[in-house]
Amino acid sequence: MAVSLPMESNPETMNKYLQKLGVSNKWRMVDVMGLEGDPLKWVPRPVLAVILLFPLSEHYERHRSQQENELQVESQQPPKDVFHLKQVLSNVCGTIALVHSVANNTNTIDLEDGLLKEYLKSASGLDAAAKGALLENSTNILRAYEEVLNSPNNPANEDNEPVNNHFITFIHKNGNLYELDGRKSIPINHGPTTPETLLEDSAKICLEFIAREPDNIGFNVVALVPAQ
Repeated sequence: MAVSLPMESNPETMNKYLQKLGVSNKWRMVDVMGLEGDPLKWVPRPVLAVILLFPLSEHYERHRSQQENELQVESQQPPKDVFHLKQVLSNVCGTIALVHSVANNTNTIDLEDGLLKEYLKSASGLDAAAKGALLENSTNILRAYEEVLNSPNNPANEDNEPVNNHFITFIHKNGNLYELDGRKSIPINHGPTTPETLLEDSAKICLEFIAREPDNIGFNVVALVPAQ
């Protein structure tokens, strides 16, 4: 079983990690400086995925439990064309968020032969739990992040996020906005969206997360966009 280090919500570090996994340098993570108004317009387009970092808290756990209960009552099944994996290891949610971002956009992203392409090929046809177990044993993927952190030209990790934070991803698939959380059983469908409005629609859901934590400022949002 591999061991994972907590990921920092730092686009520069994330981009080095993505390239190490085999993602083309035509794509990169950037900070989203605000969730309303002009800051959303400053983000390059198209936006392929949005990643939210937020504090794990009692509010989140209650909301997650409520969602899971509703899904069970409604007997919702996971959409077959959305790549979603369950979190098994501690601290691996950052890697999962990046995998979710890329795996659901392989029709657009040039993925080179390498660690991530090999993982996705092996994960094809598996359910979310099995995908999570496969990542747990993908030592090279998790070690790649450690190598990025330890590289001489990597910025000092002063902003490294504590373990009580969590990453989730928002993507567009077949006209719907999906929230992909490794701690939830299936993707959460937040209703209609388009490739053009993914960022704005995701921002609205991010604001709902923030509203549930009025006394907490530990939020950060990044987006997967074309390199300029």
